[in-house]
Amino acid sequence: MDNSVTRRGQPCWYRKEGIGLEAVNDSFLLESSIYCILRRYCRGKPYYLNLLELFLETSYLTELGQALDLITAQPGKVDLNRYTEKRYKAIVKYKTAFYSFYLPVAAAMYMAGIDGEEEHRNAKTILLEMGEFFQIQDDYLDCYGDPSVTGKIGTDIQDNKCGWLVVEALKRVSPEQRKVLEENYGQNDPEKVQGVKQLYEELDLASVYRQNEEESYQRLQLLISQHSHNLSREIFLGLAGKIYKRQK
Repeated sequence: MDNSVTRRGQPCWYRKEGIGLEAVNDSFLLESSIYCILRRYCRGKPYYLNLLELFLETSYLTELGQALDLITAQPGKVDLNRYTEKRYKAIVKYKTAFYSFYLPVAAAMYMAGIDGEEEHRNAKTILLEMGEFFQIQDDYLDCYGDPSVTGKIGTDIQDNKCGWLVVEALKRVSPEQRKVLEENYGQNDPEKVQGVKQLYEELDLASVYRQNEEESYQRLQLLISQHSHNLSREIFLGLAGKIYKRQK
């Protein structure tokens, strides 16, 4: 969907010879296999229904987030007014945070017999914040990361993405700098992409990111201390520690 060349250090599946649009159907097969696996190994377990509902809801919310991302980042239709912090947070919450962070922990909680609404509400509060922290890192690494380390060639600028960097840039640009963004963002032209990156350098967004990373990590620590009652605090601290200052 984002025309990426590589993913996780490998060529994107749709770019494999003979695949192309068949990748769409392949993705549906993978999603359907989730429910085959759940039925085979969890049917008859007390947590089976909770797992089914969790995966169905997470798939739905992730698809909503992906749709919002695609609507915002339409090819050839650059509208900087769309790139608001509110919209960015919505995209991140639904597209990334639910499936990447809440789903695996919530599934483990159900399987461990932890099915209370309060416990899941507290876990969700922590994990959705963690998901936003993770996506901001991802957006930063898309521009500043080493592809040999991240396993992906960044394309957010040319793909017209509503990412953290452009949202932060728009908070700081002068009228002249905004014009540079309008003329260069969302263009699949190496010179225009470089023009956007140069603007990010002028705005010192790397320093803004480092400050945000520290503040976000401290905020996560506070949320964990406030919302991990009756839950394993160490699990949340361990997850936060794994992504803190990550390079891929």
